[in-house]
Amino acid sequence: MKRFQRGHDVEGLLSAIEDTGAVIVTEFLPDSALIQLRGAIKGRAESVKAGAEDGINFWEKFHGAQTKRFTGIGLTSEVFFDLLEDDYLACLADQLLGDSGHQYWMNTCQAMIIGPGEAAQVLHRDGDNWSNVMARTWPNCPELTVSLILALEDVDEVVGATRVVPGSHRWTDYERSPEPAESIPATLLAGDALIYNGRVFHGGGANQTVDRWRWALHLSFVVGWLTPEEAASQIYPASLIEHRSPRVKRLLGMSSFNPYPGRGGRLWLKDFAEWI
Repeated sequence: MKRFQRGHDVEGLLSAIEDTGAVIVTEFLPDSALIQLRGAIKGRAESVKAGAEDGINFWEKFHGAQTKRFTGIGLTSEVFFDLLEDDYLACLADQLLGDSGHQYWMNTCQAMIIGPGEAAQVLHRDGDNWSNVMARTWPNCPELTVSLILALEDVDEVVGATRVVPGSHRWTDYERSPEPAESIPATLLAGDALIYNGRVFHGGGANQTVDRWRWALHLSFVVGWLTPEEAASQIYPASLIEHRSPRVKRLLGMSSFNPYPGRGGRLWLKDFAEWI
């Protein structure tokens, strides 16, 4: 995977994502914001148990028995809102999800903290959250989602760096499953970010240590005509959002979707009227 310094021209990043499915942006988050975000997430993680608790075997395995996950990051840190407003990330998302008329919303923002001894996650596509769209339109499906994994501390292979299968977004056979050996680790320094599209295979790596945790944050966007993973409008109270920018309100589900000038109907209306 190619590495780019933050601020590199967007066209270069987009070309690399189109080529391999993922890129690494170094020094994506400045130290001051990183320290604040890391401290807030570590503090909250102390009260979170590892493993899924929904009783569904697939999700227990997928989320990881030794992994801590939680959402509602904006209830923990103001840096969450800074990420939603980030001009560089917004420019990338606008281009990658442009078929939606630049109208997309937050899919999820969650801490992904891989604990010692955790097995490697199954390699998967994020776009398969909406597999009916992906499967029916592959290999010419539109870009549905774009994701960022931000390293809160240095992330190397032995602690569980996310593994990516470069070029798998270009495979013509939708049913083809990758072998683990086809994947490579996205090693990151604290503040670096892995940015990847929704069609590339990837997965959290195995944490081969006995005493280290992989501290990372996942943030993703999805086109406005699909349902996101995180029910943000049910998590964030209006009092926390009402003074925010129109972009933040839209990303958190507090505005309608209008595909114009593209085709399709307006969605997420109030009594048949658009709102924000």
